[in-house]
Amino acid sequence: MANRSGSADLPLHGGRVPAWLGERMSRLGAVITEAILLHYGRDEFLRRLASPFWFQSFGAVMGMDWHSSGITTSVVGALKRGLAPRAHELGLHVCGGRGRHSRRTPDELAAVGARVGIDGAALAQASRLVAKVDSAAVQDGFDLYLHGFIVADDGKWVVVQQGMNEARRQARRYHWRSEGLASFLDDPHSGIEGPARGTIVNLADRRAARSRQGQLDLLASLGPDRIAREWAGLARQAEPAARPEAEAEAEAPAQMLLPHLVMPAHHEVRAEDIVPRRLHAALTAAAERGPADFADLLLVPGVGARTVEALALVAEVVHGAPCRFTDPARFSYAHGGKDRHPFPVPLKVYDETIRVMGAAVARARLGREEELAALQRLDREARRVEGLAGGRSWDEIVADERRLSAGYGGRSVFGWEAEPGA
Repeated sequence: MANRSGSADLPLHGGRVPAWLGERMSRLGAVITEAILLHYGRDEFLRRLASPFWFQSFGAVMGMDWHSSGITTSVVGALKRGLAPRAHELGLHVCGGRGRHSRRTPDELAAVGARVGIDGAALAQASRLVAKVDSAAVQDGFDLYLHGFIVADDGKWVVVQQGMNEARRQARRYHWRSEGLASFLDDPHSGIEGPARGTIVNLADRRAARSRQGQLDLLASLGPDRIAREWAGLARQAEPAARPEAEAEAEAPAQMLLPHLVMPAHHEVRAEDIVPRRLHAALTAAAERGPADFADLLLVPGVGARTVEALALVAEVVHGAPCRFTDPARFSYAHGGKDRHPFPVPLKVYDETIRVMGAAVARARLGREEELAALQRLDREARRVEGLAGGRSWDEIVADERRLSAGYGGRSVFGWEAEPGA
């Protein structure tokens, strides 16, 4: 059954992504995308974008705030900038964005359709319908302000859109995919789940078909008598003894639960936000496989070994199974965060990661896959040693990273990191 593939609740943060990070996010996002395309193809990349857990991990590994609403805007923007120059070659097109950019989505989709020979008008209609379902048919207290539409040359698409509830300082991200989509109004979601925020009106549920028809009937024949009769009928249905519970359940089958990510309000990354054995496994794999597969990197004093650790987490984003992204905060270890959580962005490490990934992808396009294969071995090694590896606590890891930050070119929105004691 077609469904909205998931959703995420995030703390609402303001501010902008600084240019020095935004440019790097575009480059790293592009090479990670191409690595996935080379290994698994476009359909798999679209499925991953449709997962709220993978999407959050993808943003965290790129140095964005690991839990905030800004991760949605920044990832969609980074992909749009990073993939645009090679959209024709890769067969992927990122349309829409935040605010006024979201309103241009139908025109962008029409242009894509004209260029590649797919039905741009149908894509534009799908864009409008998805936005309408999550803004009008589903009334959960969040007002849409971002709409990203990623479409492949064969017409398959994913939508990532986000709404905000300013009163509660929260954002909610909605993920859709076209795969198997049969109807926008009869259970396009497999469920809607999240913290209690009052009554949710979901007219896109199959069980709301009679309600939708009733509203149309009222519009066609408005009058006080008809409205009174309808209201009385609704009141009778609401009585607990109106129908046997078993009968009601048989007529209105329960929805499945869709993947739903809820990120905490605290800004710092805490030990309980990650699965320690997974991080320890990545660090151990980097130490064991790094000297064999990345010898040239390890010749760079103070950067090489740390870069291999970052690459281990990037490799997991490329190759990891869905079950491994339940703790997106863990991926913030790769390149820190712009707000200094869990530590400042280590720009020397970040640039080395981009260089290694870019070179690996470029060689793989020419049929030389040694470096991409090395990254895959790094991920396999991490899974092999998981459960056996141990090491420093999360608090010790963060303290060490902050102590070494200046040597790694640490930078945040607050400026460059100074040497300890300076």
